[in-house]
Amino acid sequence: MKSSSLGWLAVFAAVIAVTMFEAAAAQEPGTNRGVQTQPVFLEQSAPASVGQAASQPDKADGTGNPVLGRERRPLYRLNKSDVLEISFAFAPEFDQTVTIQPDGFIALKEAGHVLAEDATLAELESRIAAAYGKLLRDPEITVKLKDFDHPYFIAAGEVAHPGKFELRGGTTLTAALAEAGGFTQQARHSQVVLFRRVTPELAETRVLNVKTMLKHRNLQEDPLLQPGDYLFVPRSTLSNILRFVPATSLGMYSSPGRY
Repeated sequence: MKSSSLGWLAVFAAVIAVTMFEAAAAQEPGTNRGVQTQPVFLEQSAPASVGQAASQPDKADGTGNPVLGRERRPLYRLNKSDVLEISFAFAPEFDQTVTIQPDGFIALKEAGHVLAEDATLAELESRIAAAYGKLLRDPEITVKLKDFDHPYFIAAGEVAHPGKFELRGGTTLTAALAEAGGFTQQARHSQVVLFRRVTPELAETRVLNVKTMLKHRNLQEDPLLQPGDYLFVPRSTLSNILRFVPATSLGMYSSPGRY
């Protein structure tokens, strides 16, 4: 009986010894032990760049998100009649003030003509430096915009002060009409026409019901004006009728019960 109990104790001790040995071996450093010795980092692929504005959102002349189809912060591009001041760092005798001609070129002193229209100031500086490369060695040139044709819109028809007005940033159609003095008594508020030039040969036309817009105080359809927009307020139908009615017949409109 005692020998049988001793045998079972020996087996139990052997099982415990094997278990402790395996646990100790698992904790020893070494390769292929089933334990990751270095921290694990999940690799995340960086999103693809979505245009220059995604990486440099505040940089001028950024292309912005291409889905929007327009520049985010476009640089000013030169137009006809713009006045430019050109300065040479080490050759002040070539300093000059020029005006962009109707053909888009500027006439440079002793360097011929250079195309300036639709160029930025930085692009024009490079072109002028190339033009003077035959006369000067590595010329350092600075071009400043001295004067330019300010953006404008035109209001015509039945407004108090028809004419050409300077277009300031964020001017809506109703704000432009107010700047033109508002409607006359003969104006047709419900059919204000907005002409917007798309190409030199084509203009987009929109008819806006300003009367309903103001009555319901809903300015969500009040469009922002763009440079060169043309507003026309037509005459109302009733005013056209009164325009050709003899003065002796006006009594029927003021006292219709007598007729």
